[in-house]
Amino acid sequence: MTLIQEDPEAGSAYRSMGRAIRYLAENYAAQPSLDEAAHAVGLSPFHFQRLFTRYVGVSPKNFVGHLTLGRAKAELESGASVLDAALEAGLSGPSRLHDLCLKIEAMTPGDYARGGAGLAIDYAYHDCPFGIALAMATDKGLCGLAFGDDGEEAAMLADMKARWPQAQYRRNDPRISALSERIFDPQAGGELGLHLLGTPWQIKVWQALLAIPSGKVSTYRAIAQDVGNAKSSRAVGTAVGRNPISWLIPCHRVLGSDGALHGYHWGLTRKRAMLAVEAARAA
Repeated sequence: MTLIQEDPEAGSAYRSMGRAIRYLAENYAAQPSLDEAAHAVGLSPFHFQRLFTRYVGVSPKNFVGHLTLGRAKAELESGASVLDAALEAGLSGPSRLHDLCLKIEAMTPGDYARGGAGLAIDYAYHDCPFGIALAMATDKGLCGLAFGDDGEEAAMLADMKARWPQAQYRRNDPRISALSERIFDPQAGGELGLHLLGTPWQIKVWQALLAIPSGKVSTYRAIAQDVGNAKSSRAVGTAVGRNPISWLIPCHRVLGSDGALHGYHWGLTRKRAMLAVEAARAA
């Protein structure tokens, strides 16, 4: 499948950096050198260092240094809840990813019950540091963001369509390409609208995810406590797994109570990479 890009050079760079992130995330225990990582994606060390820093937002060395979960586990063991201060400020407030301010609007329960009937959803694919992104948007804002690899585009689209089976879907490369560039550019700023399509309970959990600061982690149990019932960890886990806007609504920041990486809809290697990128940027 040909992925249409407004900037072909950026598209090629994102694809190369996506391969690099996967290589480093799969081989971090061996502490690969800059030369080894550059060779893995067919670039000179100098060019690789420059592109990685520009399109991922951190240096390759810093990224590799944050791939282990030791620090995250230490934070969990300390018993500190990273949600407390953010939740006191109110879940409806704007959340930030780097310099991007997210403006949230939720679908009504009636709209959700109708399976998205009457909604027109634009979609397209875009290369990004985490592989191929499938971005989807209504007239009110981004409503879906999924991830995969070459050859998985049809499965990604079917997965997302199943969430709102009665909506009308239309391919719109120019609009989605512009949105995706803003999502994945580390230097992007401004406001980005999100249109949350879910049940009231799911939306409450997704708002709690937005309160977890970039570079930090939380647990299903902690989120359950903060949204109302410590015994609802399983229901929280189900809602987290149904998050339709991965990365921007950071379900990847949720770990098990033991600090372990548990299931991630788009793959544990991708979850580890997302955590490492954010930890390195925060540092």
